[in-house]
Amino acid sequence: MSKSLVIVESPAKAKTIGKYLGKNFTVKASLGHVKDLPKNDIAVDVERSFRPTYVVIEGKKKLIDELKKAAKDVDAIYLAADPDREGEAICAHLQEELQPKRGSATTIRRVTFNEITPSAVKRAFDHPRPVDVNLVDAQQARRILDRLVGYKISPLLWDKVRRGLSAGRVQTVALRLIVDRENEIRRFKKEEYWSIEVHLNAKKAPVLKASLVKRGDKNIEIPDQAASDAIVKALEGTRYTVGSVVTKEKRRHAVPPFITSTLQQESARKLKFSVKRTMIIAQRLYEGVKLGKEGSVGLITYMRTDSTRVSEDALTDVRGLIRERFGEQYLPETPNFYKTKKAAQDAHEAIRPSSAMRAPELVAKYLGEDELKLYRLIWMRFVASQMTSAVFDQTTIEVNAPGKDGSDYLLRATGSVPKFDGFLAVYEEGKDQKDTEDDELKNRLPQVEEGESLKFKSIHPEQHFTEPPPRFNEATLVKELEADGVGRPSTYAAILSTIQEREYVTKTGGKFLPTELGEIVTELLVESFDDIFDVRYTARMEEELDEIEEGKL
Repeated sequence: MSKSLVIVESPAKAKTIGKYLGKNFTVKASLGHVKDLPKNDIAVDVERSFRPTYVVIEGKKKLIDELKKAAKDVDAIYLAADPDREGEAICAHLQEELQPKRGSATTIRRVTFNEITPSAVKRAFDHPRPVDVNLVDAQQARRILDRLVGYKISPLLWDKVRRGLSAGRVQTVALRLIVDRENEIRRFKKEEYWSIEVHLNAKKAPVLKASLVKRGDKNIEIPDQAASDAIVKALEGTRYTVGSVVTKEKRRHAVPPFITSTLQQESARKLKFSVKRTMIIAQRLYEGVKLGKEGSVGLITYMRTDSTRVSEDALTDVRGLIRERFGEQYLPETPNFYKTKKAAQDAHEAIRPSSAMRAPELVAKYLGEDELKLYRLIWMRFVASQMTSAVFDQTTIEVNAPGKDGSDYLLRATGSVPKFDGFLAVYEEGKDQKDTEDDELKNRLPQVEEGESLKFKSIHPEQHFTEPPPRFNEATLVKELEADGVGRPSTYAAILSTIQEREYVTKTGGKFLPTELGEIVTELLVESFDDIFDVRYTARMEEELDEIEEGKL
C-alpha cells in the first residue's frame, strides 16, 4: 500500500485533514514559512536581476530535519499550504528542501482546497498539480520590493529621527492616509448653516413635519441666524397647501457574500473586532473546529479572497435552506450572482459557511463566544445574499407656502412603509456614517391629498455647523485602502498592526490618530521619496504583482 506525506501550515489544519485522509497519509505542519530572506543582510543581488538569497528560518532547522525524515519512506509528498501566494511560496520552499534524490520514485505535488470538507479535500487529492511558479514569483517580487524599500530607506530614518525605526512599502502609504486626514482636520474651518422644519396639521392625520427646501426655483441656503429669522417671519402662520403626493415602490437588493475586505469592515462595525482579530478567528473557523462526535470540521471557506463567486453545490444548499426556513417568497427564481471587481483574483470563492445547513445555533455549543459571533455574521450574510429584495413604498409630499415676504417657498417630507422585508429578514449591512436615506425609510408619513390645506402648527429653525472629515477607524481605513487599490485584503491586518506596534499611530475611541513620531516619519519619507510612497504608485505595483501571478508579466 503506498504511503504519502502531507504538509500543511498549522497543527489545527493537520488535524482536520488527517481525519479525512485515512491511515496511509501522515499529515505534518510546517508552522508557516520555512525559508525567508536573512534578517541581517539585504540578500537581494541588485546587480544580477535582483536575485534573492533565501535561508532556512532560525528555529526551523529541526522541523525541516523531521520533515526530511518523514519524507524518506513515502511514495508521494503532497504540499497543502493555503491556496494563495504565501501558501504557494511555502510549498516552493518545502519542495526545495525535500527534493528527493535522483532516481527516487517519490513525487512532490501541490494540492489546494478552498474549504476543508471531505469532498473538497478528496477532490484536491484527485487532482494534484505542480507548484505554480507564477504565484511564487508574485510573492517573491513583493518580498524583494518590501526588502529593498525597508533596507534602503530605514537607515535614513535612523540617521534623521532615531535608530530602530523602519519604513514599509505599504504601511507607510497607510500611515500617510492617516496623517493627511489629520492635516485636513486641522485645516478645516467650520461654517454655520441653518435648517427650518415646519409642523403642520392635516385633516385625517396628526402632525406632518416638512423641511424647507426651495425659495422660488432655487435650493435654499440659510447661512446665519439673521437669514433664518427673516424666513421664519415670512412663513409663520402663512397658507400651506399640499402641492403633490408621489408614492414609488423602492427595492433594496440583497448584499453580496463576504470577501476579505467586506468581512473585515462589517466585523469592525458590528462586532467591534480589529482586522487582526477577525482574521485570526476566521483562520480558526477555516482550519477546523471540533464538533463533538463529528470531530474537527472546517466551518467556512478560505478567508483570503476578493471574489464573490459561489459554487453550484453551495447555491443548491443555501436555496434549499431558504425555501425550508423562510418560504418560497424569499427565494429568487434564479440564484443571485454578483459582479466581482475587475482586479479580483477569481481563483477562490466568496467567504461562506462550508454548509449553509450548519446554522449558527447548531454549532453554538462547540464555539467560543467570538468564534460564534463571526460564524453567525458570515452565515447570515451568505444566506441573505441569496434572498429576494426588500420592498418599500416611498412617499414624497411637497407643500407650497406663499411667504409674507413675497417669495414662494417649497417644503418637502419623505418617508416610507416597508411592504416586504426580503433579505432584511436575515441581515442588514452596517454603516460607517449616519445615513439619511435610512432615516427616511424609517419615517412614516400621515395620509394627505393633493390640494389639501394644512394648518400651521409651529416652526423650528435649527443651527448647524459643517463638520471636518472623520478620522479613520479600522473599517473606514480598510475601505479606503481597498478603494485606492493599496495592499491586498490579506495584508490589511498586518499593515494596521504594524503602524500601531511601531508607535506611528494610536487608537483613541476606535479612531486612528498619528503620533508625533508618525507625523515626522511621514513628512520625511514623503518629502524624500514621494514617488515610492505615493498611493497611485503603490496601487499600480499591486496590479503588476497580480499580472505576475496571472503569468502576464
